[in-house]
Amino acid sequence: MSAQPNTPLSPKTARVKSPAPGMPIFGCEHVQMLLSQSQDTTNQSVHHYKMILRNIFEQTPLVPQTSKNNDGQPVTSLTANYLCLQCSSIVSEEERLKHGNKKQHRFYVDSRSGTLYCQICDDLVWDPTLEDLRVRKMGTGTFSNRKRKHDELFAESLKDNPLYISTNTTTASCKANGLRGIYNAGATCYQNVVLQSFLHNPLLRNFYLSDGHQSTDCSLSNCLSCAMDDMFQDFYAVENTNGFTAASILSGFWISEKKAFENLVTTKEQDAHEFFQFLAEELHERNGDGKPPEIGSEHSCNCIIHQTFYGKLQSTTTCQNCGGVTNAVQSFLDLSLGLDNLAQRRARKTGQKQPSLTLQECLDEEYVKSDKCEYRCHNCDSTQQARRNTSIKRLPNVLAIQLKRFEFKQGRHDRAPSKIDTTVNFPLQLNMLPYTNRAKGSDTKESFELARSCTYDLLSVVVHVGEIDTGHYVSYCRVADQWFKFNDHKVEMASKSDVLSAQPYLLFYIIRSLS
Repeated sequence: MSAQPNTPLSPKTARVKSPAPGMPIFGCEHVQMLLSQSQDTTNQSVHHYKMILRNIFEQTPLVPQTSKNNDGQPVTSLTANYLCLQCSSIVSEEERLKHGNKKQHRFYVDSRSGTLYCQICDDLVWDPTLEDLRVRKMGTGTFSNRKRKHDELFAESLKDNPLYISTNTTTASCKANGLRGIYNAGATCYQNVVLQSFLHNPLLRNFYLSDGHQSTDCSLSNCLSCAMDDMFQDFYAVENTNGFTAASILSGFWISEKKAFENLVTTKEQDAHEFFQFLAEELHERNGDGKPPEIGSEHSCNCIIHQTFYGKLQSTTTCQNCGGVTNAVQSFLDLSLGLDNLAQRRARKTGQKQPSLTLQECLDEEYVKSDKCEYRCHNCDSTQQARRNTSIKRLPNVLAIQLKRFEFKQGRHDRAPSKIDTTVNFPLQLNMLPYTNRAKGSDTKESFELARSCTYDLLSVVVHVGEIDTGHYVSYCRVADQWFKFNDHKVEMASKSDVLSAQPYLLFYIIRSLS
């Protein structure tokens, strides 16, 4: 008896979903014509739509966002591409009409949201059958519709869960995401990278987009906070990938009478960290109590800059003679971490000429290890040897970290600026608990809960490329789960490996509960 030949499994028959009473069966009459031609056409269309959704929601965003230009070269777009439902083509908005006229293909899928677009209607259409697949794919990661999963998803205990709500919320495909470059106005890349980190900071974005500071209601002339408000509106109100000219920001610094801003009024490259501090100070004064932030004191304020960036350090000094302890608390805008001494010690220890460091090692050096110092002890009423330990008493919502890559070194005749190129490896997620004053003395369960509350996610990275006098600043910012590289007016998608292989000068981490 001959063996039964092996044959491929027959494809499952796709069924048109019955909509709720009063709702149309199809998204539009043109979708109806497509899905009513034959069962084979319906099966093929549904199967292809599933494949497209897998590409959008399972693969790297680079795939659906990349199409070919007229020369056949791949081009990655920051705006929506369109994946043809009737063939394997991925086309830009400009090429969509040409493709449709040439191939007589009329249905496409938005590369960012997975929604269906009908070219004849010239609009996104809501089709019950395809929309059901899209919602399930976004919500559960599968196309399964088992009753058990359905019951779990719609359990009363989950309906108010923020994670459930965010997972099952559909973002409008036309929503602007703030992805625009900023033109270099003459050695202003140091400003552009800081502005991009502000633009993609969700706390600052929400503040300015919710009328936290309205330029139309402000009576101050050349107000930098007004300029920031206008910039946020330009970036998020309308989807536009053309470069932006930050003229109001520049003029605000150039016209300012503050001596601290004088260095910025040149055509020479400046320090991005200094600009970050100057901008934060100015925005505090425009949105806060009007007083200078007084870094190093316990001065506190409820302005958006303090709510976003400011934390508190605690310095504990222990007299080595009497054991007396003195605590001092001061506020901080960012943490500055030295590299040179640690790199030199590592080089002597390992024999490597250019040893690499980790961000955690740099933090350990400043906020875990204690150092010796001389100290005027009130108990002893004299100067004594002491040990000083600095830890973080209160963590900020957004943690700004500077790696000290620029310093002055003694030359033959005078001190000259130099750059430290030490490689510093940094994580996407950072646990800051070991560097707080609560790191010691807590039990295992409490430490676990504390670690969760002290976990940060990387938000943006500022990188200085090249020599100290002729270098250039670029930045990486995360928008949702996708990274982008900003090089003045040029913006391109980046991978996590691109980000982690960069050598940071400034790092911005956001507390996980807010990210």
